[in-house]
Amino acid sequence: MKRKRETKGIYPRNKTWWIQFSRDGKPYRESSHSELKSVAKALLKRRESEMHTGDFVEPDTRRITVADLYEALIADYERNDRDTTPWVISRWNSRLKPVFGHLRAAQVTTAQLNKYIDDQREAGWENATINRDMMALRTAYSLGHNSTPRKVHEIPVFPPRLKENVRSGFLEEAEYSVLCSHAHELWLRGLLAVAYRFGFRKEELLDLRVWQVNLLDRTVRLNRGETKNDEPREVGLTQDTWILLSALCAGKQGNDFVFTRENGKQVRDLRDAWAKLIKAGRMPELILHDFRRSALRNMIRRGVPERVAMAISGHKTRDVFDRYNIVSGADLRLAAQKIEEGIPVEKHKTSTMAVLPQPEAASVDARNVN
Repeated sequence: MKRKRETKGIYPRNKTWWIQFSRDGKPYRESSHSELKSVAKALLKRRESEMHTGDFVEPDTRRITVADLYEALIADYERNDRDTTPWVISRWNSRLKPVFGHLRAAQVTTAQLNKYIDDQREAGWENATINRDMMALRTAYSLGHNSTPRKVHEIPVFPPRLKENVRSGFLEEAEYSVLCSHAHELWLRGLLAVAYRFGFRKEELLDLRVWQVNLLDRTVRLNRGETKNDEPREVGLTQDTWILLSALCAGKQGNDFVFTRENGKQVRDLRDAWAKLIKAGRMPELILHDFRRSALRNMIRRGVPERVAMAISGHKTRDVFDRYNIVSGADLRLAAQKIEEGIPVEKHKTSTMAVLPQPEAASVDARNVN
């Protein structure tokens, strides 16, 4: 006997209510996962609304997991030859996968994201690391949402970024000179100079090859794929960097590395040399990235336009540049001096006389005291 369905598009099956509907002639059946008929009615109404607004996601797509989304993210990084691909894979395997890997993408909530953040902080991870985890996960969701057909109907609301402890270390010219006096190896002396003058990243320095240094034109060129943001850069050498790079490139072939030890091998790890250097210079808190901040600030102080300074150092976003160009005490004193120089003499006398004690008043006070 044919089963009679009480409501069009809704029918019971093993004590659970199911819905059926069609879209573009294609039939769909979906469980409400409930024994309540009202739940099935609400689900059917929601699906009809999604088809009307164009937000409908097929049932098979709703079974997509966070792991599926992240796998697509990794594939996207590899397809575009991103230098940070190993980091994206590492953070998934070490932290994100154990928490989110088994979940369906549609199940992740803001509460779960907040719990992940709290757990990671309790485990001792820095805010910066957790922010990068959330950024990778958010990007995975965005790729899934922007694909055709959509892999996720809705992106969960991610918590606000955690406040990061941004280092603000700078190196003044006198301190730089002290370090140079203790840098006895040619490669180290040259590396310090290029880092301090132009703000190159460590990887850009260590991977620099002789053919990229044009001693005749006094330029250094970093090509696409050799920089973090994949943007080519060309920098004009200062006199001190030109002299040092000339010595470092002497007798080498074009494909040889610029920064090599006495035995001719590429400098890959400078931790030991760096530890000895900052100890000799009595600057225990100094890190190589402080040279990058200092290079940017020095360029701005010396009148290099901000756009040009960013092109030299390889900064692509303005917010990162603003964090590095921090005002120092010397900058404030110089500003006060310039403000002082701009005040007319007569106006300066008038304004100061108004707040200074007058001689007659001071003498009256003295008599009263006696």
